[in-house]
Amino acid sequence: MQIIKLSATESTNTYLQGLLRKENLPDYTVVVTENQTKGRGQRSASWESEKGNNLTFSVLKKHQGLRTSHQYLISICVSLAIYALLVDLNLPRVKIKWPNDILSGTLKICGILIENVLNGQEVKASVIGIGLNVNQTTFPDQLRATSIKLELKQEQHLEILLGRMVKKLQFFLSKVKASNEIQLMAIYENVLFRKDMVSTFQKPDGTVFIGVISGITSGGKLKVKLEDETFTEFALKEVKLMF
Repeated sequence: MQIIKLSATESTNTYLQGLLRKENLPDYTVVVTENQTKGRGQRSASWESEKGNNLTFSVLKKHQGLRTSHQYLISICVSLAIYALLVDLNLPRVKIKWPNDILSGTLKICGILIENVLNGQEVKASVIGIGLNVNQTTFPDQLRATSIKLELKQEQHLEILLGRMVKKLQFFLSKVKASNEIQLMAIYENVLFRKDMVSTFQKPDGTVFIGVISGITSGGKLKVKLEDETFTEFALKEVKLMF
């Protein structure tokens, strides 16, 4: 495992992607920075992180024989790796908010951005960006965020935590195979935020509706039971969970 440490960069994902275009990098190459100035999240959102207090890093994972139809398993396994680490740390009420936000209670503690390198119908590699709130103790109210230090009342050693995180990623990402799909979906659904609970959702056009998350589809879409007892499926950017 190669770890590249940067004092600052706009985006660890962008930096790692640039390296990948120039070099044949080893599997699980990690780019970590103390200060990510233009971090990116899902839905074209930015990721704000206080300098030196959090883990902002990207990991390269190479794949063999992984079809694009199963690329959502990468997101599931990365989410489960972070979930497992936080549970090991005894963080309270850890859940995964579809597709891959990690929450403690109702507050976001980790964001994930996965950018895949495709070759036809196969995924050749993934650049996995992770922003984990570790020792930061103040957040803007609109972010609805928390950190490990806020939840556990204890300072964390960033380098040790990074090592533990990469080990979790190696364990779970080794399971990204079509043959493991049913098992991985079951584990993921078991820790899915607001599963089987009446919730409010919003569509991109602003329409708000009530439904119940029943799980995910083979393909990673969110399955929601509507008030008329019918089921519908949503892909990323097609719906937002409002709680």
